[in-house]
Amino acid sequence: MQMVSENQYVPVYNLDPDEIAGNRDFRVYNFEGSLPSESDLLIPHRKDHYLIVFIRRAGSRQWIDMAPYIIKDNTIYFTGPNQIIVKEGFEQLWSTGIAFTKEFLSLQENASLSKLPLIQNPQNGHELLLKDADILFVEDLLARINVEYQRPSEWQQRMLAAYLTVLLTYLSRLYTEQFTDTVPSMDKLLLKDFQAKINECFQELHEVGEYASLLNISAGHLSEVVKMQSGKPAIKHIHERLVLEARRLLFHTNKSLKEIAFDLGFSEASYFNRFFKRETGVTPADYRTNIRKMYQ
Repeated sequence: MQMVSENQYVPVYNLDPDEIAGNRDFRVYNFEGSLPSESDLLIPHRKDHYLIVFIRRAGSRQWIDMAPYIIKDNTIYFTGPNQIIVKEGFEQLWSTGIAFTKEFLSLQENASLSKLPLIQNPQNGHELLLKDADILFVEDLLARINVEYQRPSEWQQRMLAAYLTVLLTYLSRLYTEQFTDTVPSMDKLLLKDFQAKINECFQELHEVGEYASLLNISAGHLSEVVKMQSGKPAIKHIHERLVLEARRLLFHTNKSLKEIAFDLGFSEASYFNRFFKRETGVTPADYRTNIRKMYQ
């Protein structure tokens, strides 16, 4: 991936053509037991294209627009242009991903695809659970796409578009079955606003009450809504974002623990050490040593 621009200090990556197909608007990714790339691990970033990934097996977590997802086996994950993505996990990955640009959708024969629920994503969903029959259907389509992708010809673009049409249409039906609300509720919007504020202010603000003040509501109401909508306490959302940034700094920089603690708004390195150990089960120093060994 190449960085093509930067939005609020979050890099945006375009779709690089691979050596096989050379297609600038469509790409297939296959992972068979690979670790995630070190270059974008724990780095908040955006893509300028759509990405649909069928996860066969994984044991990690990723964030999409600052909402964490525990990656499940035999599940579809999907994102659109300019959504913030963070790959947090370090486990081996078995998956197939289909990436395509807005330009690919703008082609005359593909124009109707942009109106599908999966592409429009009105419910801001990013995970589709598959039943056994769905898995068989998706696997068959991905196998056909893989074969066509590796056979460049004058017909390739039309064939890929035809297969993608079937895949997106099928997944859109699943989308409407799994995301039934027509309009997001006020409580869902509040959770989204809370998560956005955390992403903006987590280095300075560590308490639920501080975020409640920013949102002009009481801390009790914020806590109640966040717990009901997300299944976990509001303070946990704040702590998870702090831990994610701590991991990024420990892995990608050579800053001292004291410097990292200061960057994250902790007044003492000892307090940061206790916080990180409580949230992750390991000290910051041990985490840095272990993760760097993994990628040596």
